[in-house]
This record gives sequence, C-alpha cells and structure tokens, in this order.
Amino acid sequence: MALAVETTGVKRRAKPGKAPAVDRDTLLRAYRDMLLIRRFEEKAGQLYGMGLIGGFCHLYIGQEAVVVGMQMCLGAGDKVITAYRDHGHMLATGMAARGVMAELTGRIGGYSKGKGGSMHMFSPEQGFFGGHGIVGAQVALGNGLAFANWYRDKPNVALTYFGDGASNQGQVYESFNLAALMKLPCIFIIENNKYGMGTSLERASASHDLSKNGAPWSIPGEQVNGMDVLAVKEAGDRAVAYCREGKGPYLLEMKTYRYRGHSMSDPAKYRTREEVQRMREQSDPIENARKQLLDLGITEAALKGLDDEVKGIVQDAADFSQSSPEPSPSELWTDVLIEGAR
Repeated sequence: MALAVETTGVKRRAKPGKAPAVDRDTLLRAYRDMLLIRRFEEKAGQLYGMGLIGGFCHLYIGQEAVVVGMQMCLGAGDKVITAYRDHGHMLATGMAARGVMAELTGRIGGYSKGKGGSMHMFSPEQGFFGGHGIVGAQVALGNGLAFANWYRDKPNVALTYFGDGASNQGQVYESFNLAALMKLPCIFIIENNKYGMGTSLERASASHDLSKNGAPWSIPGEQVNGMDVLAVKEAGDRAVAYCREGKGPYLLEMKTYRYRGHSMSDPAKYRTREEVQRMREQSDPIENARKQLLDLGITEAALKGLDDEVKGIVQDAADFSQSSPEPSPSELWTDVLIEGAR
C-alpha cells in the first residue's frame, strides 16, 4: 500500500514502486552531522552530572534527523530560530562545538560570553537566531525573520521550530494568520516528540494530526517521519521550494522522539523503559543511517573513523569549556543595550 502523506485539503499519496536512489555522499554527510549532535549531547549530559553545567539542560538525543535533514535544504541567507532544546540546531547550522559547550558551562569563550547559557545563544553569521525559553514565543519572532526577507525582496526562507507542547499556544496561531495573510516565506516545523514536558500529546491536544493545524489559513501541511533524515530532507526541499516561489508559509510536523527526559532534571516516569528501548531499537535515526551506509558499500572502518573524529571534536570542546575562564564581573554591564543612530 502506498504511504499516505497528509496535506491541507488533500491526501497526497506516494507513488508505488521503488524508493528513490539514495545519494551516498548526502547520507554520509547527514550521518556525520547527526553523530556530532549525539556525541555532543552525551558529553553535555556528563558535564551536567558533574556540576559543570548549571540551570536547565534540554538534550536533543533521538531527534537529530529533524534538524540535520532540514539544514541540508537551506542556502546562504536562510535563517533558523528554535525553542530551548537547541544545541543540535546550533551545531547543524555550523556553530563551533567549542563555543556552544563553553556557553553551556558559563565561560567567556561561549557564544554569549558565558552569560546566556543553554537557552540564549545566537550566531547571525550562521543564520541562527537563538533558542528561546518562553514556550512558543519564538514563533512570532520567526515571522519577523521571514518578514525581513520579504520586505527586502530576498529569496530566503526562515525555519521556525517549536514542539508539540507549544503547538496550541495562542501566539502560534496568531503567527499562522499573519504569515498566511502576508504570504511570508516561513516554514513552521513542529518537532512532535510525543510529550510536552511530561504530558502526552493525546492527553493535551484535541488534534492528533498537527500537520493540519494551519488548515484554517490554507497553510499546506505534511506529516513527516522525523526519524529518517532523508525523508526529512525530501519534505524540507518541497517546503523550501514552495516558500522561495512566494506562495507563503508551509507547515511540517516531524514525528520524532526524545530518549532523555524533558530536561536533565526529569526522571521521565510518565513513559515506560520498554517504550524508549523499542524506539531506540526500531527507529534510531543514526543507527538506521549507519545500516543504509553499510549497504551502500561504506566500510565499518570508515564509519569508525567518523565516530573517532566526532568524539575528538567533542572532547576538545569539553576541554576548552573547562579551560576557558569565567566572565569578568564587568561583563554584567556589556551587551545589554545597543544605542541606535540619533
């Protein structure tokens, strides 16, 4: 049976037959990027356990295929904004592991000079406009990024990520309305990992198909297997092309899963260990990509070499984050105010 893919107003079905040929180089690049995020987050979890990272720490382990697949669809000048589960997004946009880890540990070598922490890092140079701690607030800001592209007549798009827990926030629907009204080049991406903090989607949302949430404003939507990086890229390419053609916003619901708790302080007792283990064994995005690469002729030795390379980058970031000094007390007064032209 052909796979049904929901879009607003139409049920699109994939044509039966052979799956499209996998580009080995594309998959290898995606595998490496996902592996970097996974190893980075594992190390961040270790540093948190050692007391070297304070405050909240929301890990992206399990969801790597979403951001890596979408990032492969973008070009120069495109922009990304997301919520607080953001380390993976930073790395996928090209931000340096050293700078991200140093910010997590509150050191001067971090992207916000050690003053922002996990939820407040930015890199306009890499088109990343922050992780945001207020649930759903970044969606309206994503509209602003898309508006800037539209106003300046630039062919760029803005990716706005938010979770299933934020999907019913009022400002999200206000943003849908404005984006559709002005035909803004904004791609709304719902990272549906099944749990908003500790509450399952089924208990919190009357809508169980979040890809239809933009239907009142005629925003096209798709449900995507967010555990398959190539499926994410394929859907992302469609969404990006739609926006670049000036047709307005697009909505992608990524069906994904987080292996860890909502944050490092969450014991995740609202789900069973068997559920998590089943997802790891059957749907892990990195392991599935690894198996595909082996089938395509990539050797175990080559994949081991990639893992060693990535582990080296992450260990270097961890070492740098502990050797970089803490910010001077005088830094409390910097980066607070930008004076405009008189």
